[in-house]
Amino acid sequence: MAYDCHQHLWPPRLLDALRRRSEFPYLRGWTLHLPGEPPYQVDPAAHDVAARRAREVADRRDRVLVSLSSPLGIEHLTGPDGAELIDVWHESALELPEPFAVWAAASVAAPDPSGLAKVLREERVVGLQLPATALTDPPAVARMAPLLDEAERAGKPVLVHPGPAPETAPGLPTWWPALGPYVAQLHLSWLAWHAAGRARHPSLRIAFVALAGLAPLHHERLAARGGLLGPVDPKVFYETSSYSTRAIDAMVRVVGVDPIVHGSDRPYAESADPGLGAAFTHAMFTANPRVLMGEPR
Repeated sequence: MAYDCHQHLWPPRLLDALRRRSEFPYLRGWTLHLPGEPPYQVDPAAHDVAARRAREVADRRDRVLVSLSSPLGIEHLTGPDGAELIDVWHESALELPEPFAVWAAASVAAPDPSGLAKVLREERVVGLQLPATALTDPPAVARMAPLLDEAERAGKPVLVHPGPAPETAPGLPTWWPALGPYVAQLHLSWLAWHAAGRARHPSLRIAFVALAGLAPLHHERLAARGGLLGPVDPKVFYETSSYSTRAIDAMVRVVGVDPIVHGSDRPYAESADPGLGAAFTHAMFTANPRVLMGEPR
C-alpha cells in the first residue's frame, strides 16, 4: 500500500463556504484572499475531485491523506465562523471517494476536545492536523494538551502543518511565506515538541510536514547552545513535501530512515522519489507511513 500522507483537496461545499465569506479567508471566484499573502489564483482543476482521484489511481497511490490547509487560518478563527468551516470540512471531506482519507481539523482558538473525540472515531479519519502556529513554544504545547490528549487516547497521530503567515510588506516574492514564516513555524513547533511535547504525551505519534523545515539538522547548534538532541524518538516522523534527494539524505543522516514518510503537498507540489534505492522507496512510501498510522513495524 503506497501512501501520500499530505495533500489538500477542497470539496465543493468548502469552496462554497469560503465564497460566502466577506472576511479572511475568503474566495472571490477562484481567487483566494489571505491576510499574510498576496491574492492567489486557485487552479479549478486542482480541486476537481474526479480528476484528482484519477490522478492518484494513475500514480498507484492506495491511500491519500487530505487535510484542511492550515495557512487559511480557519483553526485560528474565533466565534462560530471557525467551527462552521471546520464542520463543513469534516462533513464534505468524509464524502470524498477512495483512496482519499482525512486528517481532522480542530479550533485552536476555542478547543473542543469532546467534538474532536467524536470526529476521531470516524474510521476514515486518520488523525489530527494542527497548525504549527498553535505549537510555537512549550506553553503553547500545554494549551493544546486537551486536543493532543484526544489524539493520543484515540491512538491516532498528529500532523503539524504550517499555519497562517503574518502580514508582510508588499512586493515580496510569492514564495516568501513558504520559505520564511512556514519554515520558522515548523522549526519552533519541532523545538517545542522536543522540549516539552514528548514528556507530556509519551505515546503520541506526531509527524511534521516538510521535514520539520529541516529543524533536526540544527542539532549541532542545539548542542552548542546547551540543548541536546538525544536518542532518536521513534514516534516522531518527518513528511517529505517540497524536498528531494539532498535534503532527505541529510535528514536520514541525523534521524535515520524509519521516520521518513512520503507526502507531496499536492496540488502545491508534486510527488517525488528521491532515488535513494528500492529499500528506501519502500520504507518512505509504504512501511514508515503504516507505522505512523499505528501498525507495528
